[in-house]
Amino acid sequence: MHRFLTDKLLAWKVRSTRHPLVLRGARQVGKTYLARELGRIAFSHYIEVNFEESPALSSLFQTKNPDTICELLTTKYSTPVIDGETLLFLDEIQAAQPYVFESLRYFYEKRPGLHVIAAGSLLEFMLNRNDGQGQNRFPMPVGRIEYMYVPPLDYEEFLEATGHSGLVNFLHAYSLGDELPEALHLEFLLCLKRYLALGGMPAVINAYLSEDILQTEREQQILISNYYHDFPKYGRHASPDLLQKVFVSVPSLLGHKLMYSQIDNTVKSRDLAKAFDCLQQARIVAKVCHTPGNGIPIGFGSDENVFKPLFLDVGLACRLLSLNLADFDVDENALLENRGELCEQFIGQHLLYSGHEFEEPRAYFWMRDARNASAEVDYIIQMDNEVVPVEVKSGKTGSLKGLHFFLNEKHRNFAVRFNGDRPSLLKNSIVKDTLGRDCRFSLLSLPLYMVCQLKRLLREWKRL
Repeated sequence: MHRFLTDKLLAWKVRSTRHPLVLRGARQVGKTYLARELGRIAFSHYIEVNFEESPALSSLFQTKNPDTICELLTTKYSTPVIDGETLLFLDEIQAAQPYVFESLRYFYEKRPGLHVIAAGSLLEFMLNRNDGQGQNRFPMPVGRIEYMYVPPLDYEEFLEATGHSGLVNFLHAYSLGDELPEALHLEFLLCLKRYLALGGMPAVINAYLSEDILQTEREQQILISNYYHDFPKYGRHASPDLLQKVFVSVPSLLGHKLMYSQIDNTVKSRDLAKAFDCLQQARIVAKVCHTPGNGIPIGFGSDENVFKPLFLDVGLACRLLSLNLADFDVDENALLENRGELCEQFIGQHLLYSGHEFEEPRAYFWMRDARNASAEVDYIIQMDNEVVPVEVKSGKTGSLKGLHFFLNEKHRNFAVRFNGDRPSLLKNSIVKDTLGRDCRFSLLSLPLYMVCQLKRLLREWKRL
């Protein structure tokens, strides 16, 4: 299946300022697949070293001389290591000795012509490991490596993988004001409901392509079980029982400010917070942090302690909620319209990774900082030098009171809404906010399935 990040990897291959590349992301999102695919299509030779399967291979990297390392790899794998022609992939590098990761520095400094990629399922814990006094216990090659963040397949990648490349081409060519036939709109919505149920984990999509729904659900459960089995590996920061408790609770808390008492009011919030942070390090959950939204950058003044949770993948969230594909097919519209939290998760996991592939994924929302206030905006994004509020609705209609309040408070006049309707642009509308004040604004309304085209269409709107 084609991943759009492959194009980014091909660009990395030919870039003169290239560093050894570290792929970061949760277990089973496709990091290994990306490296193998790059090796297949862009290199004459490929060496994959898996340190989880063979920890003893660390000994090949003890020297600080990358030429010696390459000679040893050639002997071990009977494959030439040639600058520009060989891709060296170090998989599950968190299971290797610390000096293996440190060797990336020497590849950059002494063998810059060799293409090196590293990845690991629990790499985040290695990168954040310290000695208890704030010092990182792992020798970090600071300034000598670069990162690429890998999410599950997005909606458009899902469309391509499931044989709907024509729909993807339509989305890429669509301009504001173009006609969107009702038949295509309904097809997009049908595919959207499938994505909500299945998600974007590669193993699940592969099972779905085999037309075996039972195996598809089994793959989702296997992934969930694999995460459970990983919990004892997360270190001493949280018990596996608490990790599992938070893990299974987050899908039912999507779209709402997280209060740890909602997970278990008999456990100290401090302990549940540590468990959540561990899952965040593993990139299984993420925080949508509250931001005042006063200007650029939107993260300025954000509060890490006031947040809504996001799950890794909407399909796995559905599985934990005991929802499956049949549930989404049983009623043509009702389930989708009654699952606003899932639609908010869908938009959120796309916005989280909507920045550059080398940027740490982040997402923000806004809520009014007043006692007993309920005004809230689902997401706040940064578009060039502007702050743009984004609301998510699962159906065709829904209140925008929080949005109106934000626009007045922050002196903004433009917003985005995702919903189940076809695209529209409302210009210079005047409504009353919750305090009775006039609110004049323009609203770009996009169907949920156009989330991957959001920034392109926003720029297009600014040119109109």
